[in-house]
Amino acid sequence: MPRNWAGTYEYAAPRIVEARSVDDVRRTLARPGPVHALGTRHSFTDLPDTVGTLIDVTGLPPAFALDEGAQTVTVAAGTRYGVLALWLDERDWALRNMGSLPHINVGGATATGTHGSGDANQVLSASVRALRYVGADAEVHEVRRGDPDFDALVVGLGAFGVIVAVTLDVVPAFRVRQDIYTGVSWDAALADYAGVTGGGYSVSIFSRWEDPSVGFVWVKTRLAADDDPVADTLLDGVRATGGESPLGVEDNVTELAGVPGPWMLRLPHFRLDAQPSFGDEIQSEYFVARAHAPAALAAVKALGDGIRPHLIWTELRTAAADELWLSPAYRRDVVIIHFTWHNHPAEVGALLPRIEEALAPFDARPHWGKVHAFDREAIERVHPRLADARAVFERLDPEGRFVNDHLVRLGVRDAR
Repeated sequence: MPRNWAGTYEYAAPRIVEARSVDDVRRTLARPGPVHALGTRHSFTDLPDTVGTLIDVTGLPPAFALDEGAQTVTVAAGTRYGVLALWLDERDWALRNMGSLPHINVGGATATGTHGSGDANQVLSASVRALRYVGADAEVHEVRRGDPDFDALVVGLGAFGVIVAVTLDVVPAFRVRQDIYTGVSWDAALADYAGVTGGGYSVSIFSRWEDPSVGFVWVKTRLAADDDPVADTLLDGVRATGGESPLGVEDNVTELAGVPGPWMLRLPHFRLDAQPSFGDEIQSEYFVARAHAPAALAAVKALGDGIRPHLIWTELRTAAADELWLSPAYRRDVVIIHFTWHNHPAEVGALLPRIEEALAPFDARPHWGKVHAFDREAIERVHPRLADARAVFERLDPEGRFVNDHLVRLGVRDAR
């Protein structure tokens, strides 16, 4: 059976259907048995797995449709963000934000609350204007922003159907530059965390939880003109003049050193035409209310000696609140604490409960598609609309066609 893109999870489903059309999806759902959608395989868990049939939607034709009046684009769910971004930029339109990897597909990323970064930027799911999906009845359905079930279904985790097309908000194309700041101390950052994350349109901190510096602060500045000035300092840190990557993989990152470029070649960290990230890795991620950022970060930093032997990088980002019921940013601005781990499953598995215990006072929510130790009780404690979302999923799929072990384990669906 295939594995996820990093090679650290092997799918257990006995059958995969590679859909080439919406009718392929409908024909598969017309047959009995459990099913689940599969995208570009960027989940690190059994969230998209099933004991029945996986429906791979990455072969659906993109079928781009731009509505300039409504400022939306509609695209097949399996389309990669980077492919959509190139198509939009050719027409002078843009997405408001992108994730660090342009390789992720639109349907899977929005269904799991995946995000980019920026104090004023919401998770990618918040740009969804409409969803088209094939339901348990093998019929095509559409739900639009403002419809009764919309806020339950956007971050829907594959729990109610197979999404085949997504309509997204777009904005006029814009330019961005990227700069790296070094030497920002933990003392300065925790005293004025908003001063760090407010340093640009999108800001990421790459850290290994070491003293005295937080690590590297990667600032993406939205430009009105290519010669717009940027600050030479950020709190007690300074802007690096070279173009070296803080990730140590310079052949696959987007261009640094303050070189202006189009939004789709600067907002992601990684290039679409190269292998993303490091590979052979495990990822975990937690969302904490931004008001608690200094205390939450200090709590994790106290575990640094145990974390570092298994850590490639931690990335710290932010996102703005939204109204999507299962979004990790539901009704609260968040700081996002991400871990890219070496492929040390036993050691990471032992560390996660310690990290989650440290973050428990701050009601941290885990990323739905990444490795965590939460169970149903813990998820219910931090997601106040979980029962409401579950009721919608049960109503739309009363026979449990889209139920799997992962969704039951977290209380997203009832057991069958």
